[in-house]
Amino acid sequence: MNKKSGEGRKIISDNRQARFNYHIIETYEAGVALQGTEVKSIREGKVNLRDGYALIRNNEAWLLNVHISPYQKAGEFFNHEPRRSRRLLLHKQEIRKLIGKVEQQGLTLVPLRMYFKRGWVKVDIALAQGKKLHDKRETIKQRDDKRTMQRVMKQY
Repeated sequence: MNKKSGEGRKIISDNRQARFNYHIIETYEAGVALQGTEVKSIREGKVNLRDGYALIRNNEAWLLNVHISPYQKAGEFFNHEPRRSRRLLLHKQEIRKLIGKVEQQGLTLVPLRMYFKRGWVKVDIALAQGKKLHDKRETIKQRDDKRTMQRVMKQY
């Protein structure tokens, strides 16, 4: 899924499921502390953000449950654990702001997309609130209505 977007970004992985399951309130750009074989595997696009989430522990942000496949050309000894916890690199004031919102308002941190920006791996994480079932149905209905409108417009 190697797409290009503005500002020299090369999108590696996109978590479209997060936009369906959550109301996105704010987004933050964070760097990720990675091992060498992880970067090589990310360059091949072998990343899955679907089940991932972020936590704040001991004034540090962590990315959990994101699957980065082992690099095929590395030996067993040098490869990385696919679902290991990875440290997110954010400014202290951003972490403090996130701690307050996650603890007080009961919000969740969800990864939206992973991309390269000037050679560095970045992750967009979102401060999000879970959608209820009726909200999800509303989203599906809006999407279907939009599709039918486009079909009708295409005929004329």
